[in-house]
Amino acid sequence: MITHLKRALPALAILMSFGAPALAANYEIDSDHTSIGFTIRHLVISKVKGKFGKFKGNFEYDPQKKENWKANVTIQADSIDTDVKERDKHLRSADFFDVKKFPLITFVTTGVKDVSDSSAKIEGNLTIHGVTKAIVLDVEIGGTATDPWGNKKAAFSASTKINRKDFGLTWNKALEAGGVLVGNEVTINLEVEGLEKAPTTKK
Repeated sequence: MITHLKRALPALAILMSFGAPALAANYEIDSDHTSIGFTIRHLVISKVKGKFGKFKGNFEYDPQKKENWKANVTIQADSIDTDVKERDKHLRSADFFDVKKFPLITFVTTGVKDVSDSSAKIEGNLTIHGVTKAIVLDVEIGGTATDPWGNKKAAFSASTKINRKDFGLTWNKALEAGGVLVGNEVTINLEVEGLEKAPTTKK
């Protein structure tokens, strides 16, 4: 009987390893080393850059299982900043973001595709002005590193383009010479750095 038990133990160990949950590294977004910016055309001939200063979120990152990446980000819409106070006040109004009615901008991942060692496409739902649309982020993978204080970090760069009218941001002014004051296409640029938290159990 002992002989049969010895033979059975390796097979039992293999079965247990398949059933055991894997540990996913969970990162909290480090707002001091993360930027959420955008660019939009103004007066046809120039571009205006802006950013959001208040946000929080987290992501799960496993370099060996990129298909399991997850991210969840919440942005305070009233933290928009284009370096012009009157313009920012207008952007917070009902003409644009209507921050009193829609205080949050959110992004939640739904999938990952076209993954390589250095890049990937992250699919997710972006909600602005109470409207949710599916978008795809083109991601450059920065990887992981440990800072001088022993904190493990992970970093990514990402970008995408959206049409603001798809999210109900339709305000504009016609120009006498033709065209409109504000462009519709918005380029979003992200530089994200996360701090690893205690591991979570993935079922």
